[in-house]
Amino acid sequence: MRTVVLATVIAFLAVVGPALAADEPAMPPQNAKKLSEIIAKVEQRNDFRYVKEVDWSSGGYTVIYYTTDKAKVEINYDPVTGEPK
Repeated sequence: MRTVVLATVIAFLAVVGPALAADEPAMPPQNAKKLSEIIAKVEQRNDFRYVKEVDWSSGGYTVIYYTTDKAKVEINYDPVTGEPK
């Protein structure tokens, strides 16, 4: 009987465990640059017009912006160095 209960608990944790871990949002590392510093760098680029979108993934920040000639630019930034990848 114990074996059946133990096997059921292990199977449940194997199925539900990864789903529970996936709910936790990805966070920038402790030593990451402030997002405002990265956006300030973007705003200083030639022909910058406006930022459309900023997204975070475990790999870093993705910034989408438009230039004065209406070109769409997408750049991935390292969260620690604040430099483009």
